[in-house]
Amino acid sequence: MLEYFFRRVVTLFFTLVFASIIIFVSLEIIPGDPASYMLGINAQEDTVIALKKELGLDKPKFERYLIWVKGMLIGDFGVSYTYRSPVIEMVGERLWVSLPLAIYALLLSTIIALPVGIFAAANRGKILDFSIMGFTQIGIAIPNFWFAMLLVYLFAIILRWFSAGGFAGWEDGIILGLKSLTLPAIALALPQASILARVMRSSLIDILSEDFMKTARAKGLSFKKALISHGIRNALIPVLTIIGLQFSFLMAGAIIIENVFFLPGLGRLIFQSIAQRDIIVVESVIMLLVFSVVLVTFIVDIAYVIVDPRLRSSIL
Repeated sequence: MLEYFFRRVVTLFFTLVFASIIIFVSLEIIPGDPASYMLGINAQEDTVIALKKELGLDKPKFERYLIWVKGMLIGDFGVSYTYRSPVIEMVGERLWVSLPLAIYALLLSTIIALPVGIFAAANRGKILDFSIMGFTQIGIAIPNFWFAMLLVYLFAIILRWFSAGGFAGWEDGIILGLKSLTLPAIALALPQASILARVMRSSLIDILSEDFMKTARAKGLSFKKALISHGIRNALIPVLTIIGLQFSFLMAGAIIIENVFFLPGLGRLIFQSIAQRDIIVVESVIMLLVFSVVLVTFIVDIAYVIVDPRLRSSIL
């Protein structure tokens, strides 16, 4: 087990190193100079050179990469070119929107998906099963930003139950804050709930054909009791893996949704920083999102081995 843990840590390390190189190189080759963008097209050459020196953009790219990585290792993500404030502070302010949004969307998708998946598996091959799977396929196919606009049109413009965008702020109360995040969370949760419901159905169907389920039925347990006592618990193992991966996706994939609803989260920060050529902010925020995805995957892998004795015995 210790050897497996060490291998996973090494994999995590090299994944982060490779990701940092890809992120840095990708943003460096994008046309446009941050200093020239900030000063405008009529700026004098010597003024542009002076600003580049002030921002550290005059250094060789490899040196700038090493400075960036060294800073991240000690918690210093640099200073925004545009706002002239530490990136870590900007991330901390916006994380209080993006993190609750991701958790809210994950809870909604789980609450919706698990009962739907169980119900579909219990009625396998029947019209209800086909209907549920058809709706989940539609949920996967619908782009979440398009669904978000439908939610705004229905609940904000027609019914006027929610605001069309913006964030009330946690200082005005948790209820108002959650109300501001409800429509974005639903828009994010729909595709994830559809995926999770299909995974839950497939996993439970596989479990229902196992010998221990047949034995439980042979001992006199009804289908419902066998399903609740033995089936669901064992079917949750792969589902928990998907839930962990979905949380990472919701953290990293809310850029469009946050812009649709004008939420001051990490996604909107990335969008604004790209438009302003604030490269250091884009690099650092994307790297943090990559780290969260890799870390959650790492934790899920370790938890999977701990929970599943079959997998633990195969690697030991």
